[in-house]
Amino acid sequence: MKEVSLVIMGAGPIGLACGIEAQKRGIDYVILEKGCLVNSLYHYPKNMTFFSTAQRLELDGIPFITNNAKPTRSEALEYYRRVAQDRNLNIRLFTPVESLFPYTDSGFQVKTFVPGDDYFCRFVIIATGFYDFPYMLDVPGEDLEKVSHYYDDPHYYAFQKVVVVGAMNSAVDAALETWRKGAEVTMVIRGDSIGERVKYWVRPDIENRIAEGSIKVYFNSEITKIERKSVTIKTPEGEVEIPNDFVLSMTGYMPDFNFLENSFVLMDKENNMKPYYNPQTHESTLSGLYLAGVVCGGLDTHKLFIENSREHAIKILQDIQQKLN
Repeated sequence: MKEVSLVIMGAGPIGLACGIEAQKRGIDYVILEKGCLVNSLYHYPKNMTFFSTAQRLELDGIPFITNNAKPTRSEALEYYRRVAQDRNLNIRLFTPVESLFPYTDSGFQVKTFVPGDDYFCRFVIIATGFYDFPYMLDVPGEDLEKVSHYYDDPHYYAFQKVVVVGAMNSAVDAALETWRKGAEVTMVIRGDSIGERVKYWVRPDIENRIAEGSIKVYFNSEITKIERKSVTIKTPEGEVEIPNDFVLSMTGYMPDFNFLENSFVLMDKENNMKPYYNPQTHESTLSGLYLAGVVCGGLDTHKLFIENSREHAIKILQDIQQKLN
């Protein structure tokens, strides 16, 4: 069992920001990441463009240089890799945490799935993001191989009949990109319009494709059954069954609430599962356990981004430093 003052869970941008702040304050730390560096960003669609500008994604004043008005996924991956390398951050990649337990009154025991990589620490920051647990449709056939809750590259769907579920950015991007690769695209949307938060430069594109009939859409509708070569959709006019090869369920994701609950993080189940924490320090109700990034929002994952979560690192490390002193 190794000893360290601080364990940071998650090597996404906010976890890296916490590591940088700990390093600047002379606090010994380790960042544990279950996958690759900035694992969630790595699993974003290959052609994704950020809504934010490069400057708003920067950490610790390290310039994010891009040739585009909005940075791309590949540029972000390279930027955060250079940040980790430039700051020589202490990161253990592919080291998933199995459990987190309070260990006496002065710290925690963090157990990983990697033999020999377990830790005693005084403080823990959970900055694990939300990209691993999709909202499920909960309909018959959702377990078929043709159904995916993640979208990567449009080429795979060329010349296929594709149903895209959802109305936000990920759904709109998937619909437009697969259509441009020759897919026959149908969108299924619970509400009566494209989502309000769709990127402003993309909205005219999807609205025009729908208006001209290039992409078919069922508003105020939902899938009720998925079969090997078809899907059934409940619409205001009644149920319809359409031919289908693939379903892309772009309905969003959520934090790992089971892990948070097992780690003694109290959440408000009447308020979108938002965890209880001190907004000034980001310390949870359990002394020494902090929350950073999108996990602070519960189910309201759309309210927290890299640009408005970077400050969490400063608040947390200021509090930790005061306690160490």
